[in-house]
Amino acid sequence: MALAAALLLCLVTAVSDGDTLHADCDGGEALTVRVHAIDAPESGQPQGRNARRLLARLALHREVELRCVDRDRYGRAVCAVQVPPPEDPDAPPSVDAGEAMLEAGMAWWYRQYAEAQTAAAQRRYAAAEARARRARVGLWKAANPTPPWQWRREQRELDADRAEQAH
Repeated sequence: MALAAALLLCLVTAVSDGDTLHADCDGGEALTVRVHAIDAPESGQPQGRNARRLLARLALHREVELRCVDRDRYGRAVCAVQVPPPEDPDAPPSVDAGEAMLEAGMAWWYRQYAEAQTAAAQRRYAAAEARARRARVGLWKAANPTPPWQWRREQRELDADRAEQAH
C-alpha cells in the first residue's frame, strides 16, 4: 500500500495505547495505526492508562478517516486520524484525534515528526498542548512529566543493566 497521502475510511477494532489503534479499512485491509505527531504516555507511565482510555472513547468501534503519511520502524501506518465528534458518534469523522489527545493533556506534540503536518495543523497542535499545560490537565498535573521517548530510553537502559547483572 502506498501510504503517501493515502486517505482511508476504517472501522477501529482495538486501541493498544494512547497513540496506537487497529482498524479494518475499505477493501478489507487491516492496519495497525500510529497516530501521527503525538506521543502518549506508555502504559507503565503515569497517565498511560488514561491516555489509552481517551483514545478508545474517541475512536473504538467508530468509523474514522485516516490520512496516512508514512510507516514507522515497526511497520505501523503513521496517520492523522479524524474521528466523529464525541457528542455524535454516528456523525462523519471531523475531529482530529491527535489534537484531542493533546487538548486533554494525554499526549505530547511529537515535534520531531511535525514536518509532515501542515502549518495550520502545527499551530493547532502547539496551541492544544500549550492550553493543556497551562490548565495542568492530564499528564501536565505532574510538575515535570517524563516524555515517553525519554521513559522508553530509560527502560532500555534499565533492561540492559539487568541483563548485564544477570551474567
